[in-house]
Amino acid sequence: MQNLIAKRAAQELKSGSVVNLGIGIPTLVANHIADGDIFFHTENGLLGVTDVNEADIDPNIVNAGKLPVGEAIGASYFNSAESFAMIRGQHVDVAILGVLQVDAKGLIANWAVPRKNIMGVGGAMDLLTGAKKIIVTMSHTSKDGTSKILKECTYPITSTRSVNLIITELAVFEVRNGELYCIEIMPNSTIEEIREKTEAPFNEDCHNNGGQTR
Repeated sequence: MQNLIAKRAAQELKSGSVVNLGIGIPTLVANHIADGDIFFHTENGLLGVTDVNEADIDPNIVNAGKLPVGEAIGASYFNSAESFAMIRGQHVDVAILGVLQVDAKGLIANWAVPRKNIMGVGGAMDLLTGAKKIIVTMSHTSKDGTSKILKECTYPITSTRSVNLIITELAVFEVRNGELYCIEIMPNSTIEEIREKTEAPFNEDCHNNGGQTR
């Protein structure tokens, strides 16, 4: 399921883009990139993130999620202040984020669960402000089967900026003028299942195309 979502997200990336990958499903997106001209950015200070063989892991070279990464040819390092200046200066073309919830207007919650000590703010607030395009990759429902695409987030929202695209194992939604549009039905899903498992209202502008870009 996670790789299905990551593969679909990878189709949104254009040659020459600077892309920030969040924790979780977003980290899998790099595995589905054939184009060598995508430049992956991590806010803890590396542009040119690539995968790394287990034998070559350097414990000092990790992404923002503390996972080991490699350096692409031509990669560059910088301190956190410069990294966030890149984000705030709109030099990141696409940010792909994992989230806990998303609402009917495309607002997300991804940094806190009330009364639980998890995660933290990280760079998501800055990415939502500075990245040119925001893609969300997430499971459609929580472990108990409840929808994660809600009329209104019950967790603290991350930013007042709406995301651009939401990709789950069931569907792809586009946010247009504060409304959700289902633009694609993912493989082995149906519009009936999407309606059943989506609490938020959405417009239907979709077709079942086996997971290919619309």
